[in-house]
Amino acid sequence: MRFGEVSTSEAEGTLLAHSKSVESGKIAKGTRLSGGDVAALAAAGFQTLVVARLDPGDLTEDEAAARIGAALGGSHLVVADAATGRVNVHAGASGLFVPDRLAIDRINAVDPAITLATLSEFEPVTDGRMVATVKIIPLAVSGASVERVLEILAEGPAFRLAPFRPRKVALIQTELTGTRRKMLDKTRRVTEARLVPSQSHLVTELRCPHEDTALSAALRQTEDADLVLVFGASAVIDAADVIPAAVRLAGGTVDHLGMPVDPGNLLLLGHIGGRPVLGAPGCARSPKENGFDWVLNRLLADVAVSGEDIRRMGVGGLLMEIASRPQPREGGREVSEDDDPSVDIVVLAAGLSRRMGGANKLLAEFDGKPLIRRTVETALASRNADCVRVVVGHMRADIVAALDGLDVEIVGSPNFADGLSASLKAGFIASKEADGVLVMLADQPLLAPRDLDRLIAAFTGRGKGAVVAACDRGERRNPVILSTGFMPAIEALTGDVGAARIIAAHPDALVEVDIGPAASLDVDTPDAVESAGGRVVGEWYSGRSIRSARVSSPRGD
Repeated sequence: MRFGEVSTSEAEGTLLAHSKSVESGKIAKGTRLSGGDVAALAAAGFQTLVVARLDPGDLTEDEAAARIGAALGGSHLVVADAATGRVNVHAGASGLFVPDRLAIDRINAVDPAITLATLSEFEPVTDGRMVATVKIIPLAVSGASVERVLEILAEGPAFRLAPFRPRKVALIQTELTGTRRKMLDKTRRVTEARLVPSQSHLVTELRCPHEDTALSAALRQTEDADLVLVFGASAVIDAADVIPAAVRLAGGTVDHLGMPVDPGNLLLLGHIGGRPVLGAPGCARSPKENGFDWVLNRLLADVAVSGEDIRRMGVGGLLMEIASRPQPREGGREVSEDDDPSVDIVVLAAGLSRRMGGANKLLAEFDGKPLIRRTVETALASRNADCVRVVVGHMRADIVAALDGLDVEIVGSPNFADGLSASLKAGFIASKEADGVLVMLADQPLLAPRDLDRLIAAFTGRGKGAVVAACDRGERRNPVILSTGFMPAIEALTGDVGAARIIAAHPDALVEVDIGPAASLDVDTPDAVESAGGRVVGEWYSGRSIRSARVSSPRGD
């Protein structure tokens, strides 16, 4: 291929390097110029053009990308059409992405004009996610180079997708004196959430004393499971510890203890009767990624895991700080992996809706359901929250009825008419066992579970005592998270005020997370409800009854 400037009159049959506007519209980059295109460009005043002229055997960028893309396809992979020299490959199922690093390196070494980029090794993916992309850099490339790439791919696939297979999973948790039931319940919820992508499910959960004989008896009761997960009340630190001893007493083997992934070091891999047994590190009680996920996902995708595989996980195995570890690697107090700060969500839903003209904004309908229910469902969908509480006051019976069937704790605010501070205090008192409280206003319809999880991750990443505030383009908004260590300051609040003064008084503890417009939008008036896509339901609106007349949303709901 020859690239450079030519006279427009000589450009027929070449590939246009840069898009040009003509009277009839735009001629796109990469277009093979026809006689009509050349005439239109000349009429538009272009005397010269930068083009690519193909040599014999050259392929255009799309031709080359399409041929390579076709050779990358395989089971559970979907190859898109070529466009602008690019072909994207997507997952056709949920599973683990398994690349062949050597093959990909060989392909990228053939010709700098041909590139293949993929996800990382053993990346979990959902159906439809992009896993790889081929990009041809210039407008055309040597056909011989493409043939060399195809020869490499003929030797074996550059990558594959190992689909998840639904498994029947048994969960065993051991207990010591003082083990909190709340922690055990949270571990079950977090474990169930980890199994969702593979459509696996718990067939049994057993709890027993943290003793090898008791645990071995529990292990013998899991014959109906394909996979056994064991969470010990105390982490495994030796091959003779309780969990490995119990595996051997139950007739199993311990294949590997420990892993070079942090968090996740204290993991055990064993087998009983051909069934994998994972002794989980304490950090696996948290939904945050850790070494346990790396091994569990492989087992759920039928990818074999050996001790040697685990030993090779060290590069890339230094993951983000876990919640229980504010400054561990630089020194400071020793903290166990299962000392994971907990965050409860408190939804404030006790207000009088004074600016609504008589209607309760929380009963306004969005997508066919009351706003309060929509908000609480968003809170419940958070992967990182321990518990969701709803503070109620004004129109309590109606609010509670709108939440029928949801797994939430209702907290009454008898002094709700005194203002926001009363509801805030009620929510904090009910959440005193948590390390932090995410205070969520009930009238923010754009909030999504991922927004809440980002805020909680920022709180737990700083450790106990942090303050986290949502922002929109640098402006501090809502929700906010406060440590329960601020309880005395919360209890001192009076009137219709929130936690702004407390946040202002602790700038060094503040972390701001920009979540965009979702942080700014609340619906305090009928017009705001309508603009956000809802419709008002209530006694009065603009001085007239609206029992039957409802505000239409922009979408025509």
